[in-house]
Amino acid sequence: MKFPGSVLVSLVLFVAETAAALCLSGAYRAAGDRMWQWLTLLFALLPCALVQLSLVFIHRDVSRDRPLVLLLHLLQLGPLVRCVEVFYIYFHAGRVEEPYVSITKKRQMPKDGYSEEIEKEVGQAEGKLCTHRSAFSRASVIQAFLGSAPQLTLQLYICVLQQEITAARSVFMVLSLLSIVYGALRCNILAIKIKYDDYDISVKPAAYLCIFMWRSLEIATRVTVLVLFSSVLQIWTLPVVLVNFFSFFFYPWILFWQSKSPFPENIEKALSRVGTTIVLCLLTFLYAGINMFCWSAVQVKLNDPDLINKSQNWYRLTVYYMLRFIENAFLLLMWYIYKTDIYLYVCAPLLVLQLLIGYCMAVLFMLVFYQFCHPCKKLFSSSISEAFLSCFKFLCFICKAPRPTVLTNKAEVKPPENTDDTWSSSKTIDSQKGNPYQSVSSNA
Repeated sequence: MKFPGSVLVSLVLFVAETAAALCLSGAYRAAGDRMWQWLTLLFALLPCALVQLSLVFIHRDVSRDRPLVLLLHLLQLGPLVRCVEVFYIYFHAGRVEEPYVSITKKRQMPKDGYSEEIEKEVGQAEGKLCTHRSAFSRASVIQAFLGSAPQLTLQLYICVLQQEITAARSVFMVLSLLSIVYGALRCNILAIKIKYDDYDISVKPAAYLCIFMWRSLEIATRVTVLVLFSSVLQIWTLPVVLVNFFSFFFYPWILFWQSKSPFPENIEKALSRVGTTIVLCLLTFLYAGINMFCWSAVQVKLNDPDLINKSQNWYRLTVYYMLRFIENAFLLLMWYIYKTDIYLYVCAPLLVLQLLIGYCMAVLFMLVFYQFCHPCKKLFSSSISEAFLSCFKFLCFICKAPRPTVLTNKAEVKPPENTDDTWSSSKTIDSQKGNPYQSVSSNA
């Protein structure tokens, strides 16, 4: 039985970030910055409430009649209680023989074109630990992109405006960045396990390292670009954020309406149609929040029974990163044009170059992961490098202007075949006009 390390990491990040947010909001209150205080509390408490709801929903505590657990979730102590329960199950597993076990069948990664199917006995304790791991993974994603990402953007924006980085704020920003990167990493692992559920998957340390570098560079550059742009063009910040957010929020719904599929009813039996709609809206809300800052490895598909698109779409990935790179470059250009005096001692061209190179490095680590370190790369019908090359060829074909046709040989001009009357009339006109060269010579 695997050690539940992911549960422990999720809890530590959750508790540390929440405690740091409360301490920093107290410092803002002491300094008289009420607006920064309330925004810090909002971005700290809102994801806490959503994490409690997600844990209750995944474990189905409402239908299981567990009032004490529900009360602890209302007191925002749900993750702590769940973690204690996880380690209690882990350390007491194997002491008593379990009367019931379930048998799962998994296929191994194909070797030489052959995939072997293996059977594995899963006890009740291991099944409960698997449920807890899945719940904490989803809670980490919610905490990362609905709390830590806005929080990191806010604190970095305050640092730019005040031109000061305090020790408490720097520690809080580091914790927020680690929380976002860990949430993105869990999102990648969840996507792999959902898409390749029939296979026995083991993720190697090199894959974790590539994902960590990819997500760290991508998120750090994205947050920095948004902060720089919002510090000089505050009036345009809200339109840029809303266009980004609602584009990704409505995209799954538009695909669902175009498919003309029936409304999904199999999410939870205890939910009514209104409750199912609220759950789907929260899911697309989280999907939009993830795509605001980085590529969501999980693609929402509302007409699928699992609500997840299990096909590997390289072209959508390529288009996303190309458009995001263009957007970041445009926002940096606007910042460079309208930068104020607070950036007087900042080398603006060097900063722009560093951010663009950082984003390109993130894309490079992503390519390395999908090309060499992905645990299921043998199951890909085509590689990501081929998709990038074909997409670039398509864009070059569109952008290439048509060449003008150049005549190499001059066309021979033949006099028209005129009748005798036409020739006679033309001679008459020439005789009336005279020769212009003769007049010029006589005047000379």
